[in-house]
Amino acid sequence: MRLRRKHKSPPVLSHEFIIQNHVDVVSCLVMSLLMGVVFEATTKNAIIFVAVQYNVTYTIDDSNEQFHFYDYGPKDIATIFFYMLIAINLHAVIQENILDKINRRLHLSKTKHSKFNESGQLAFFSLFSFIWGSSILNAEEFAMDLTSLWTEYPHCRMLFQVKFFYICQIAYWLHALPELYFQKIQKEDIPRQLCYICLYIIHISGAYILNFQRLGLILMVPHYLVEFIFHASRLFYFSDENKQKGFTIWALLFVVVRLLTLTLSVLTFGFGLARAENSDFSIAGGNFNVLPVRIGCLATVCLTQAWMMWKFINFQLKKYREHVNNQIPKKKITNTKKKRTNQEPNRENCVNGAAKVEGEASPRIRKSKPV
Repeated sequence: MRLRRKHKSPPVLSHEFIIQNHVDVVSCLVMSLLMGVVFEATTKNAIIFVAVQYNVTYTIDDSNEQFHFYDYGPKDIATIFFYMLIAINLHAVIQENILDKINRRLHLSKTKHSKFNESGQLAFFSLFSFIWGSSILNAEEFAMDLTSLWTEYPHCRMLFQVKFFYICQIAYWLHALPELYFQKIQKEDIPRQLCYICLYIIHISGAYILNFQRLGLILMVPHYLVEFIFHASRLFYFSDENKQKGFTIWALLFVVVRLLTLTLSVLTFGFGLARAENSDFSIAGGNFNVLPVRIGCLATVCLTQAWMMWKFINFQLKKYREHVNNQIPKKKITNTKKKRTNQEPNRENCVNGAAKVEGEASPRIRKSKPV
């Protein structure tokens, strides 16, 4: 009997070791930070990572009601780091328990396998962000009154769910950067994924730091709805290539959301904040409502939307050309078949390789003489 060879574990701190065991290392860090909250000696340091910081409480003298708001500061970096570790763990749970099991049944190629994993992760996150953001908009009624986007600016004081939403958003897109290494993404796909990850980080962090949280929240909710439809349609397409109806819905909503984003951005930065302009630029006070900042924000949003539309148009043109090229060979094949059938004589009218002439008897078959 031959003994089975045991798989050698990769050397410690090698690339394969880090990729295989990064979830265990991250889980140990999360558990150590949570255990630090339990003990009194480490509570003050560990609570910075776990809990949301910069709580500000306001009381009304008449009713003695307390309102809790939150500001932002450098301690948020520690909180974002902790929830980035949580996002890495959740990424691994979704990958192992859901996406890998589906991949085994579909038997996809390497390129489709990586795209399926990418769309699967983003579909879960987009749906979660859309539901969470919609609940915040429903509770705060930002979307019902568009003047709230610029009135009483700067909006330095945030509610807990608004601040926690932004922290989770930044943490998720920051976790996507090391995941490019952990998931062994192909070199061809890294520039594309790195581009949209950086765009998410820049836009969400800019809205958070410049106190444009309300505008950013209203723009993110429809955007994540469109992203969910796209990635869900992509998942159905990988399971069955005939299921392409979701892409038409995505194409229509994609254009509508781009126009909505441009309209709200121009309305807020070009008209609303311009009229309520406060010339006292103050980082400590959170006031960034000055002309250079508004022009920079509006230009960033407009250039990003124009770039997305350019990519969308090129994608649609590419699909249309592929569809036309696939239809042309079919027509040529059918035409050549018809020509061949017209040129070739019917086998029923042929006897011994000679074609029958209409109205004439068939040639006699010669009998072989006996030897």
